[in-house]
Amino acid sequence: MNRIKLWPHATILAAAVALAAGLGVWFYAKHEQTVAADALPNAARIQRVDGDVALSNSAANTDANAGWKTATANQPFSVGDRIYTRENSHASLAFNGRNFARLDPNTSLDVVSFGDRRTQLALRDGSAMFDVGYLQPNELFEVATPNGAVDFDQPGLYNVGFNNNGGVLVSVLSGLASVVGAGGSSQINKGEMLTLLGQAASQAALSRLNGRDAGYQVDNYYRYQYPNSYDGRYNNNYDAYLSDPNYYDPYRRNASYQYASSYIPGINDLDAYGDWQNVNGYGYAWRPRVDSNWVPYQQGSWTNDYPYGPTWVSSESWGYAPYHYGRWANVGNQWYWIPDSVNTTPQYAPALVAFVPLNDQNQIGWVPLGPGDSYAPRYYDNNWQPQYLTRANVAPAQLFNLAIPGAVTVVPLDAFGRVIDPRSVRRVDSQTLASARPTLDPLTLTPLRNAVLNSAWGRGKIDLPPGIAKKLNDTHVVVSADPGESRFRKDLAKSMHVETVPEKSRSQKLNLKDERQGEVAQQPDAARKQPTDAQTGEATRGNKDAGRQARVVGEAHTANVPKEQKAQEQAQRKAAPQAQRQVASQPRRQAASQPRRQAAPQAQGVRVGQPAKSAEVPRTPKPRAQPDAPRKAAAAPQPLKQEAKPQGAAKQERKAPPAPAAEGKGKGKEKHP
Repeated sequence: MNRIKLWPHATILAAAVALAAGLGVWFYAKHEQTVAADALPNAARIQRVDGDVALSNSAANTDANAGWKTATANQPFSVGDRIYTRENSHASLAFNGRNFARLDPNTSLDVVSFGDRRTQLALRDGSAMFDVGYLQPNELFEVATPNGAVDFDQPGLYNVGFNNNGGVLVSVLSGLASVVGAGGSSQINKGEMLTLLGQAASQAALSRLNGRDAGYQVDNYYRYQYPNSYDGRYNNNYDAYLSDPNYYDPYRRNASYQYASSYIPGINDLDAYGDWQNVNGYGYAWRPRVDSNWVPYQQGSWTNDYPYGPTWVSSESWGYAPYHYGRWANVGNQWYWIPDSVNTTPQYAPALVAFVPLNDQNQIGWVPLGPGDSYAPRYYDNNWQPQYLTRANVAPAQLFNLAIPGAVTVVPLDAFGRVIDPRSVRRVDSQTLASARPTLDPLTLTPLRNAVLNSAWGRGKIDLPPGIAKKLNDTHVVVSADPGESRFRKDLAKSMHVETVPEKSRSQKLNLKDERQGEVAQQPDAARKQPTDAQTGEATRGNKDAGRQARVVGEAHTANVPKEQKAQEQAQRKAAPQAQRQVASQPRRQAASQPRRQAAPQAQGVRVGQPAKSAEVPRTPKPRAQPDAPRKAAAAPQPLKQEAKPQGAAKQERKAPPAPAAEGKGKGKEKHP
């Protein structure tokens, strides 16, 4: 009887122990996954290429000319990669859905560090425009140069480049930047340009931007970045840009940001090439405007990208975001891209497909992953051995889209890595697919592994001129913060000649030669401060309209100060120097008491600086060959009139919730959690 009475208690105790052990294993697995996932670098997008642009993805940067290949649009790049534009060439880059860069001809840009809250780039030659739309709290966005590290402290438009004497020019067209080098640190306000004359940043000159040159730079950038929508409103008119610098912010103009995370590069392209529709069971999904027999992952090519492995590079203009994030579903014989929730920070994947081996080992197939299909995030070491970040099954028993007619793309094995020729795509019957054993890791398939490793390298290889290659490899740059060690690129800082600024240099002021207006330039600031105090106070409390009104009023006041009045004020200051110094010092003391300096917009000064000249982009850019010309997107996404039920596994409901209030700094409300 006693044994019988003890039996329930022993069972309960054993169940509790098993539960505790299970929770421990779950916690360990989750902790292990988080640590490993954080170590995997993010990937950015080459969103446009004009002319000859080279990309270096060499795992070991030992040879000055090693690993350079022809760069193409929609190609991802990440930590340790290097991009170079040749003569008369440009490249446009997207680090996420809000932050962009345009490289001018003969420009070199390297990726030193790239994470959720850290972007460290290295500019060794040429010039580039950086369009920063959003910064998370405590986020570092930095451009290292030989003469000093340039940090973008606020969202804005910045130009960084070299002059003919090797000096580094930093132009702040909007926003706020800071620079730090061996000689100290300094801030650069809107409408100012800092010239770093020496490699130690011990000599520097601060001047005001020439309004005409600044207007040209703004106009030149927007003509290139938005060729289909830019209306020329900033044509050599810097004041027009200052009055509304966020007009072309894609976050404000494109509906896609309502349904997908702004963290994803390429989101801004979707409106022009497809439509958002409310699909039964999935919420809002994106449907590309394509032919009826179109299938995902068929227009493009495969490339081997370290450390991610086989990576899909689409030839479709919009083909980045839907191929590296989210899932695909076939509803009513039409394909829809289903993104992750708008408030998530999705993880980049080289391709969200499962590879399908066939009985004929000379063929290989792949199928897009659908809703509910797992993915095995991974990276490869120098020997191309996989390192998995989760315990996901790399050989799933079921796949959402495997039974969808035409969903599996099959090509000859020797064609893998070349641009997909529609004539080479082969049909496979359903019985053959039913007996196949798909895998999420392509390099576990021996025939495919041999094809990838033996033929992918060297395709499209190009050589830079020896002098340029040596210069890019030997030029040292400085950063303000240690980029840290990468598990994928051993001794990356050493191999890329990246040095960290000494700690003492960050706390001391840079020895500046001030070439601005001086006291004359200070008076409009003091006069403008009085009528805009109320609006500025509202702006600090979150009133965007008041902030915008304060800027417009201030700019209008500056423009309406006649030259005779300035001359009269100057004569009065000469007559009463002591009294004038007291008046002039008062606004400076008020500004010093504020926690953050805010520069008043200045269209032009007496002593002006010449920004780094970028090569002019033609006013009427040559149209690029595109299989799918953009059309104007609908004003608002419309639900399907007949909500067809999807084929495949169980459905998952996903609707876009309203965006939360922003916690970081941006041109508009941000959607990050």
